[in-house]
Amino acid sequence: MKIFITGATGLIGSALTQALLAQSHEVTVLSRFPEKARERLPFAVNIIPSLEMLTDFNEFDAVINLAGEPIFDHAWSVEQKQKLIQSRLQITKTLTTLINQSSHPPHTFISGSATGYYGDCGEQEIHETHPAGSQFPAQLCLQWEQAAFAANTRVCVSRTGIVLSHLGGAMQKILPLYRLGLGGKIGNGQQYWAWIHLEDMVNGLLFLLHNHHCQGAFNLVAPTPIKNQEFNRTLGQVLKRPTVFTVPAFALKWVLGERAQLVLDSQKILPTGLQEAGFQFQHPQIQTALHAVVS
Repeated sequence: MKIFITGATGLIGSALTQALLAQSHEVTVLSRFPEKARERLPFAVNIIPSLEMLTDFNEFDAVINLAGEPIFDHAWSVEQKQKLIQSRLQITKTLTTLINQSSHPPHTFISGSATGYYGDCGEQEIHETHPAGSQFPAQLCLQWEQAAFAANTRVCVSRTGIVLSHLGGAMQKILPLYRLGLGGKIGNGQQYWAWIHLEDMVNGLLFLLHNHHCQGAFNLVAPTPIKNQEFNRTLGQVLKRPTVFTVPAFALKWVLGERAQLVLDSQKILPTGLQEAGFQFQHPQIQTALHAVVS
């Protein structure tokens, strides 16, 4: 297939690009910085610097949209919130327009989203039919998804949890602390975290790409959400390091402001859609997933 990807230089996008090339697909990526993208991506990848070069997507079989300003890196000022919104909505709306302008549109549009869609759900099990929350991340995801569902083709949105990988993301930030014995639970540790190993994340996207009966929103998370205190204890056991510290919720809120909800909200999310469609996880348990990451 001929596949168009945005966000191909990110953690998920770069791994997905490698997997698509391994399956002999032809991959074209969007990058505002083609020279840097060329250094990071395989030579076989085609690179274009702007969507303005395209008037439609007639030549592509599928479009995968993974672009977006990182949500955790900067404080959520009014300006930063607008930047987060525009970085997702603007490109998604443009991709949707190009799909809708095509006389032979791509058969599949996969667009990113996040488990932030649900907000804080306590102990409740969450499936794809659960409504969006009311806080900023939830409303951001809701608008992002609505822009994607406007495309006149088969649309799948991937509500992604914490992606575990040694190549980047959350683990790249916390592993050095745990290796030094400075790990510990966050808040009271009772909040559920929805997580997924990078390999399962990529395989899940490939599954959605190749299975045309899949349509709508999908939780790309492992089938075993765990509480933060269990994640903390398990990572300490895997690394053979103590995990005695606690980061109080009030301290996180003081330092991070609204962003603290991303690690304090409880999300017992299940990948119901993927599992009912027949997807098989390679890393369904946190202990084996963390072993795979740290090794």
